Amino acid sequence: MCGICGAIDLRRKGVRAQVIDRMCEVLAHRGPDDEGMVFFRDGKALEVKESTLIVLAQGGFEVGLGHRRLAIIDLSEAAHQPMANEDGQIWIVYNGEIYNFQDLRTSLEKKGHIFKSRSDTEVILHAYEEWGVECLKELRGMFAFAIWDSNRKRLLMARDRLGKKPLVYFYQDGRFAFASEIKALLQISWVERKVNPLAIHHYLTYQYVPSPESIFEGIKKLPPAHYLLYDSNGNLKIESYWRLNYNYQEKRKDDVETLCGIIREKLEESVKLRLISDVPLGAFLSGGIDSSIVVGLMAENGGRRVKTFSIGFEEQEFNELEYARIVSIHFGTDHHEFVVKPDAIEILPKLVWYYNEPFGDSSAIPTYYMAQMTKDFVKVVLTGDAGDENFAGYPRYLRSKYVWWFSRLPDSLRKGFLPSSLKILAQLPYKRKTLNRLTDFMETLSSHQGRNYAEQIKIFNEKERDDVYSEEFSRQVGKIDPFDYLIKKYDERDTDDLLEKLLYLDMTTYLPEDLLVKVDIATMANSLEARVPFLDHQFMELVAGIPSHLKLKGSVTKFILKESFSNFLPRSILKRKKMGFGVPISRWFRKELKDYVYQILMEKKALNRGYFKREGIARLLEEHESLRYDHSAKIWALLVLEIWFRVFIDREGDFALYGG
Repeated sequence: MCGICGAIDLRRKGVRAQVIDRMCEVLAHRGPDDEGMVFFRDGKALEVKESTLIVLAQGGFEVGLGHRRLAIIDLSEAAHQPMANEDGQIWIVYNGEIYNFQDLRTSLEKKGHIFKSRSDTEVILHAYEEWGVECLKELRGMFAFAIWDSNRKRLLMARDRLGKKPLVYFYQDGRFAFASEIKALLQISWVERKVNPLAIHHYLTYQYVPSPESIFEGIKKLPPAHYLLYDSNGNLKIESYWRLNYNYQEKRKDDVETLCGIIREKLEESVKLRLISDVPLGAFLSGGIDSSIVVGLMAENGGRRVKTFSIGFEEQEFNELEYARIVSIHFGTDHHEFVVKPDAIEILPKLVWYYNEPFGDSSAIPTYYMAQMTKDFVKVVLTGDAGDENFAGYPRYLRSKYVWWFSRLPDSLRKGFLPSSLKILAQLPYKRKTLNRLTDFMETLSSHQGRNYAEQIKIFNEKERDDVYSEEFSRQVGKIDPFDYLIKKYDERDTDDLLEKLLYLDMTTYLPEDLLVKVDIATMANSLEARVPFLDHQFMELVAGIPSHLKLKGSVTKFILKESFSNFLPRSILKRKKMGFGVPISRWFRKELKDYVYQILMEKKALNRGYFKREGIARLLEEHESLRYDHSAKIWALLVLEIWFRVFIDREGDFALYGG
């Protein structure tokens, strides 16, 4: 696991070694174990393992590649990056893990390739020599890499199928740069810090900025399952190389018992592959079904006592530690716990710096703290992420079934009587927030189920945006419907099966843009590698072939997964209600952090940016404090956005400590 970066200017020789060095420096948290750089002038390579004044004074180069290493496989000097092939014409910088690298190495050795290390990095290098871009189809794992091919005078960049590892780039006037994180690109003088208004519009809808856009104009994200080619003529080509297939006509016809055996066998294989490591490893344990299964399979196959790590809160309704302990005892793990308190908000500027863009998922706080605690014990963790997206675990999938039925009621009932009745009931103190929320949702229902799903997961709806957006900001983005992004993804899946469309939607939006970003940044900020067995693409292809009615059976979510491990997990874990990885910000914003939020959001500096109306923000805060509505997600999104401006745009005072 590492940080990678580079720049190309074939016509002007404008790549400066000092710049690549600075890019590597701001990525040091992703790879504290080693640093390397290589530069190309007139087709000749100059490798630099440590920054020296001699190299830094040599002026401009055509190409520069930089790497920061977190050593996991082959800890020796032989695995140093940037890494070259035998004749020094092809170089790679790489971030990730290829879990089938040993089998690929054997195959490549039979074809005559000679290896100098035990690393998976070198396997990718030789696989590219053998198969070119087609090598991507052979790789099983998580990766983001860049290969400079001096023979073809081209750069190949690629990102893994699900987007576990990040890769961003900037391209303008024949100059090209890439990096693991945006803050590294900001070290280049010709990359402007020009805010993208459309990105803010989308962020306030989804709590993230969707790919391929970023918060800065001109900086793009390479989408998951895509590769990019940039050649000496300045041609840029981006193509997809994989797509998860939910073909309904080819659904498995196996009985439930047979399917359960196949699921368990394939997931166990995925876990075993992710236990390959030359450093200590452990697991994040929430006490939910997914992480509990992963921990159990690790305990069965790891050969040693599994180290597990859990996070909790003082507020019991958000605290899962009790369930994590049950799993720990059941599988005999070496268990460690951490409790998050409201003063966690003090790390917000630091978190914003690590996340590079405004990122409105408040569970980034406990994820960061858990990674911080874990790094003192191990260097690699396995997680239970993506079980919900594979097996329909979110309550919103069940709600969407009900919405589908509700949308078929007569208009007079659906748009008239029911909303009016709920508005009357909402005047009573009992469940006021819930009834208000339900009324608002009913009034926005559409005949398009993708739009209805977007309404369930959005942060700000159209009316709420109108309340807080300034006139100028509304003129810039008001005619752009942010739901179009989600609806387009929904319509990509050609099936009448509602659940399959929603699973595909989350697999291509929420998972790579939110959940995987959250975990990657939080773990790499603490120089910790996270591995995700549920996102093994072969396992996912198996699960995609299972009929949807076995994933959400009646009102039972994850039915087939629970059946597969019914004799493996404690009954209390199998039967527990899904809690989610929430943070008690709703209460914090009314009590401990109320003054802090007012101070940041109502300050003249924030309001003078021209994006929001003072009265709209004030109304939002007042309605939340009075318990009329729960606006905590909206307030959190606005708070993070303002802190982001202070860290990355203002770079003043205490915030300049982080400014990228």
